Amino acid sequence: MPIDNYMAATTTICINPRVKDMLTSLKRYPRESYSSVVERLAKLAIDEEPLSDEAILGIEEALEDIKQGRLHSEEEIMKEFDLS
Repeated sequence: MPIDNYMAATTTICINPRVKDMLTSLKRYPRESYSSVVERLAKLAIDEEPLSDEAILGIEEALEDIKQGRLHSEEEIMKEFDLS
């Protein structure tokens, strides 16, 4: 159920002035509420489509290739696929 369907509550939180300035700079318009800004940030932080086990395995294999020096330069790839 979307947050918009709930009654708003007033809560006081203690944040660093620098963080408040950051939140202020993220407002889309001057009168946008901090609640809207924080909600937008929270939605960005939640991954609706987490990586599959297969994707994670592929990333781990790629990192191992990098560690082992199994790399190709952009020039090599361009030449191999005749993209130059």
